[in-house]
Amino acid sequence: MDEVFKALADVSRRRLLDRLNERSGQSLRELCAGLDMTRQAVSKHLAVLEGAGLVTAVRHGRERLHYLNPVPIHDLADRWIGQYERGRMTALSNLKHALEGTAMSKPEFVYTIYIHTTAEKLWEGLTSPEFLKQYHGDWAPSSDWKVGSKVLWPVEGGGEPQDLGQVVTESEPGKRLAYTWHTLQPMHQEMFGMSDAEFAEAVKERSKVSFDIEPAEEPEMGMKLTITHDGFTSADSKMLEGVSGGWIMMLSELKTILEKA
Repeated sequence: MDEVFKALADVSRRRLLDRLNERSGQSLRELCAGLDMTRQAVSKHLAVLEGAGLVTAVRHGRERLHYLNPVPIHDLADRWIGQYERGRMTALSNLKHALEGTAMSKPEFVYTIYIHTTAEKLWEGLTSPEFLKQYHGDWAPSSDWKVGSKVLWPVEGGGEPQDLGQVVTESEPGKRLAYTWHTLQPMHQEMFGMSDAEFAEAVKERSKVSFDIEPAEEPEMGMKLTITHDGFTSADSKMLEGVSGGWIMMLSELKTILEKA
């Protein structure tokens, strides 16, 4: 949390967070536009924000796209701001904007977590039935995790794994895992309060998820795991709404499990 406070203490870094809050998924070139800062200065500020976990950078082709990660700010608010009267906290107006959510022009979910473990153990955590059941519970997926293989999921807790059309698209042990995601299932219609017409349109959406494993920028931070869930049809996607909180919860559980192993 000290790193978060340090990152937020600089007005230039808060300005970068505001810009990512307005439109997430920007390149360095886009973030530099209109700012009275050099490209090198923006890069240094982004490095501090990444180190604090407030920004996640994901490579897309030749560019690195930057995304706001509001989770550390939520943690900070719960610990340090919630106990005070918010009406008097005018000095933290930038935090208010960040806490109101991310207005994304690109409908995708990107989240980074640091885990004190090895790349091999982290890969095992993402693919081993033993680990998957610990943080997915009765909804754990199953596969041999080879490119082209099916990923099976139970459609009800504790039920038999079903073929929902999910396929492994990339598999590099210790580095990267990617697969297509299932569509909305009948149980989701009632869960999200969708009409028959809304549900009929929503089930056409086929998103995808990827996990990238790499050493953290600082060795003492362990391994860096970045999850990218994209391919949603709109920012109002019910699937996007459902997976965002779910992934954060499950990866936090995975972190706890691996760091205790």
